[in-house]
Amino acid sequence: MRQLWAPWRLEYVQGADEDTGCVFCRAASGEDEEALVVRRGELAFVLLNKFPYASGHLMVAPFRHEGEFGALSGEEALEIHRLASVALGTLVDAMRPQGFNLGWNLGRIAGAGVVDHVHLHVVPRWAGDTNFMPVFSDVKVIPEALAETRRKLADAWPR
Repeated sequence: MRQLWAPWRLEYVQGADEDTGCVFCRAASGEDEEALVVRRGELAFVLLNKFPYASGHLMVAPFRHEGEFGALSGEEALEIHRLASVALGTLVDAMRPQGFNLGWNLGRIAGAGVVDHVHLHVVPRWAGDTNFMPVFSDVKVIPEALAETRRKLADAWPR
């Protein structure tokens, strides 16, 4: 039997039932490195997903706590999409993905883990990546530490 080690998942598993408030609001008010924030705009910010689907999995969220996509202001929606566009280029420069998935998971039934603060997922993809693993064994394989990915993307983000 082979083992896949993912020690960072223990925090997720142990805290799955804890209500610690909104992860995005905490990140917005926290220190960038600790909160895995890569870039801050005026109305929205970019952060790494602490429990990613793939290395470099980013999320773009408004600073304002809002659970309804349609309730975002035009300015918030525009800045989220502008930040996502720059994120694509930054990921290409820093990590050389071969494709991307971008998506809004709106509502728990649609896959949202956080339902009360909308956010856009930006997931880099590579040929031969390990996204087949959850289908076969409910395992995700992330080959790089989050702090290193955050540093790499923050350094590569255009000034």
